[in-house]
Amino acid sequence: MYLCTRKGFFDMDISIIVPLFNEAESLPHLYEWIARVMKENKFSYEVIFVNDGSTDNSWEVINKLKAESGKEKDVVKGICFRRNYGKSAALYCGFKAAQGDVVITMDADLQDSPDEIPELYRMITKEGYDLVSGWKQKRYDNKLTKNLPSKLFNATARKVTGIQLHDMNCGLKAYRKEVVKNIEVFSEMHRYIPYLAKNAGFTKIGEKVVQHRKREFGTSKFGINRFVNGYLDLMTLWFLNKFGKQPMHFFGLVGSLMFFIGFIAVIVVGSMKLYALSNHVPAMLVGVNPYFHIAILMMILGCMLFLAGFLAELIIRNSPSRNDYLIKEEI
Repeated sequence: MYLCTRKGFFDMDISIIVPLFNEAESLPHLYEWIARVMKENKFSYEVIFVNDGSTDNSWEVINKLKAESGKEKDVVKGICFRRNYGKSAALYCGFKAAQGDVVITMDADLQDSPDEIPELYRMITKEGYDLVSGWKQKRYDNKLTKNLPSKLFNATARKVTGIQLHDMNCGLKAYRKEVVKNIEVFSEMHRYIPYLAKNAGFTKIGEKVVQHRKREFGTSKFGINRFVNGYLDLMTLWFLNKFGKQPMHFFGLVGSLMFFIGFIAVIVVGSMKLYALSNHVPAMLVGVNPYFHIAILMMILGCMLFLAGFLAELIIRNSPSRNDYLIKEEI
């Protein structure tokens, strides 16, 4: 059961969401650090641990932290998945449960410092940012396998999204509550939460240089495949943002162009054959001319793309979310 979200019934400064997978050793140290920072700054807060199907005793550790928190036991909350669904699913459930005016996300491996939280909170509440992303300017990862691919990934993301962040995939981020309640993180889209926020109309996105610490326990959960998946997810988000509401504008245009080019090519091939016959010049049969088959293929593909766009438009027109728009305020 979650606390009532109605403002005034229960005010909370910060919700800290910690997605985790097999991080039992680091959890007590992380919670102790968070609690100390929160008390020093007199924040009201909650820590939501989202156990993403860990196979170690992470869930037992979370229960122990809740039992040992004494009078502050309501501060520690936990969500446990039956199996490993991924970071996006963990963040989605954490965002859904969060009650704080400012939501902080951080990894459980102690590479993110809770000492950054007060300044992130200030940037949201005092400087008016919708989202502030951390930038690990000095990293302790392997330069060849992580640093270089990360720089290429972020350079591509900046070009496509138009958001000038140096480290879009940094786990340490701060959000205004309205942001996390109005975006949906799915698949592996956690890498592009700033882009999701921008597409939802939250355009004041900032960046803060944060400390990157060496991993003390466990091993990294991310492999090289994240860069391939990240590129594909970026293209998906770009397409959905540009043509998600009007797929016919893409499929219809491309399909019409392909059909038109193929149709003109068929006419050209046929005209060349007729010209050769009228002038008694030897020429290959139209049926064995490779250009004829390419032209027919383009016409067929053009028709298929056009029909795909038409069907997509029909689906969207009948979707219950076709008129879902984010309203900032009403008078």
